[in-house]
Amino acid sequence: MTQKTKLRQELRRQRRRNSAFFKVFLIIVIAAAVVYIAGCVYFSSHFYGAGTVFGIAMRGQTVDSIKEQVQDKVAEYTLTITTRDGEETVTADQIDLEYDDQGEIDQLLEEQRTLLWIFMFATTTDDHEINVTADETLLSEAVSALSCMQEENMTAPTDACLEYADGVYVIQEETYGNQLEYDTVYPVISEAVYSGENAVSLDELSCYAAPEIYQDNEDLTAECEALNNLIDIEITYDFSDRTMVVDGDVISEWIVFGDDFTYEIDEEAVADYVYEMAYETDTFGLSHSFTTTGGSEITLKGGDYGWLINQSSTTEQLLELLEAGESVTVEPEYRYSGICRDTDDIGDTYVEISISAQTMWVYVDGTCVVSTPVVTGNSARGYDTPSGGVWAVDARITDYTLSGQDYNTEVSYWLPFNGNVGIHDATWRDSFGGSIYKTNGSHGCVNTPLSAMKTVYENVQIGYPVVIY
Repeated sequence: MTQKTKLRQELRRQRRRNSAFFKVFLIIVIAAAVVYIAGCVYFSSHFYGAGTVFGIAMRGQTVDSIKEQVQDKVAEYTLTITTRDGEETVTADQIDLEYDDQGEIDQLLEEQRTLLWIFMFATTTDDHEINVTADETLLSEAVSALSCMQEENMTAPTDACLEYADGVYVIQEETYGNQLEYDTVYPVISEAVYSGENAVSLDELSCYAAPEIYQDNEDLTAECEALNNLIDIEITYDFSDRTMVVDGDVISEWIVFGDDFTYEIDEEAVADYVYEMAYETDTFGLSHSFTTTGGSEITLKGGDYGWLINQSSTTEQLLELLEAGESVTVEPEYRYSGICRDTDDIGDTYVEISISAQTMWVYVDGTCVVSTPVVTGNSARGYDTPSGGVWAVDARITDYTLSGQDYNTEVSYWLPFNGNVGIHDATWRDSFGGSIYKTNGSHGCVNTPLSAMKTVYENVQIGYPVVIY
């Protein structure tokens, strides 16, 4: 076979292949045209969009079929409302729901561009409005009558907050409650009804009142840490045989919370605490129980010996200690103080004077260092030495001149305890004790032999209690 013959055969095969391809292409084009034209014919009376009317899908449906479904759905309409406590419903009968055909669906079909039906899968899913009507008054009443809308069924939300428990501040997490407001719920239900929705969730649509502060709030966390640092201290007030401790349990009662995660110490509450501390521990001007050298139990109701807390200064002191934030042991600030801070604040160092026995004893740390007869105030002339109480030694003076209306006397030792009344030596007397005081007593002072007075002076300091009975 010649080269020319081969070439002619190849050309004939190529023509046959081109003819077959053209026939296939022509068939496809014709088929596509038929499908397109058929689609145009079909969608001239049917919707191809992906939208909805009153919740009913439009695609592939005629105007009449959609209207019929709308009528049926309106007549049987029930909206299920999901709440945090369950489900409730609003029905068409409750609100006189009706479909008033204003030609909206017909208009939608007229506006549909039939020739573009091939782009049907790119259409929007909008819900088109139609004229569905309800009695607004009945709808409002139906919403108001829902169980979830009743005040007695609602619990308000609470913010996360700080709570003191077991010696520490912790963050109490927020609660959500189930509080609803009519002005929030009504628009949601109304829109659902007119859109033909069959269900609506009040929770998902954020209808419920919500807390403003949550447990992970950074400011709340910082406040919690700061407060725990504040209460992690102990301020111990020392009263010798007992203490009063300001710890977390006490401090937490003084915290006053403000806005924007602020807090402060309630100064009035601190002052009240100091007042109670003074009430429990002050002895100045109060009764004292005392056991005499002779073993009798007596009650002393007068005098100026004892402890008296300076409440204003102690309150300031306590506030400063709280601000410093350190654990310390301190004493209160005092207006008046004694020698012993025990509950029995006379203690075992004191001066004891018995009017009836005309005797004075001086005790130091429980040991009697002086026991001496004395002469007290002249009872016949009304110069009785103050008795029935406990006084404090006000001064220690040597070589002092006592002066009065009818006397001017020098003494070697002078221990005043009640104004011009005190203990001193009386070298002008030859004898002491007995019943001398009844007719020849002093002007009120406690006359003491010089030898004994020297020992008294050496052992008695300012502030020592003087018990006279």
